[in-house]
Amino acid sequence: MSETSPDITLREFQQLIREMYFEKDAKRGIDGTFMWLIEEVGELAGALREETPEQQAAEFADVLAWLATIANVANIDLTAAVREKYGTGCPGCGRLVCTCAKTEKP
Repeated sequence: MSETSPDITLREFQQLIREMYFEKDAKRGIDGTFMWLIEEVGELAGALREETPEQQAAEFADVLAWLATIANVANIDLTAAVREKYGTGCPGCGRLVCTCAKTEKP
């Protein structure tokens, strides 16, 4: 990661989280780490209802960090996973701008 660039790629972010926390995360395991992610998602939900945009942004960052943490423990490359699933468009309809029915997931 470049010290002069404010931008960070998903791969750089996942590696940064790995460098900071992997030893502790690996000891906690996937199940324990997943529980931390769920707690952060709950905090994000509360922030979206009641907090400032700055507090919301901090909670989004926390959720992304815990997601990267679980991916590290599970040995998943998030960049590759995102590219594989979404790199050519919507996984449902295959289009860049989704045309799936409103009742369908994604």
